[in-house]
Amino acid sequence: MKKVLNVGGNSKAIPLPAQYADFEHLLLDIDPKGQPDVLCDARELSSLAPDQFDMIYCSHNLEHYYRHDVKRVLRGFWDVLKPGGGVHIVVPDILSVVKTMIDKGLDIDDELYQSALGPILVSDVLYGFGKQIEESGVEFFAHKTGFTHKSLVKSLMQAGFAHIHSSEAGYAVTAVAFKQDMSPDLASLFNIAV
Repeated sequence: MKKVLNVGGNSKAIPLPAQYADFEHLLLDIDPKGQPDVLCDARELSSLAPDQFDMIYCSHNLEHYYRHDVKRVLRGFWDVLKPGGGVHIVVPDILSVVKTMIDKGLDIDDELYQSALGPILVSDVLYGFGKQIEESGVEFFAHKTGFTHKSLVKSLMQAGFAHIHSSEAGYAVTAVAFKQDMSPDLASLFNIAV
């Protein structure tokens, strides 16, 4: 069975995207409360055994690291992926937020959109979900690195990933990239031609 490592997913109760329905789901987190399978800071992934996972799913987690640590986290992803494996990364798209601010005349504390969590302010996307940071008292939830489509692709390339496919939608940039040659069955999950 293929294995997906869900980085910083908080809990296995939070569903993964449909592509991973047939994968064994392993959770990596720094917080033991979520009962992760791998209790580890993503900056330390290189200390784990190599070539373990087919895919790494990292949604809205990479922006919590300082820019100098992003390369280390991505290199850790590289190390624990099997040779044909890949990463699936989603991060806030700072460029689309700034464009919306300009187009709509929004200020930093104005509502950007409505979500299941309630109103999301411009500052929540730029700096981290303020309500979560305030209620938890955990500074890790603050955003320390901003991404655009171009900067995410560049970071993946610098970490050694190839066959990078990316898109922008809904104030997020999504990228799928592979360690080496694309595995045809993994590429098909994302409708990527090999």
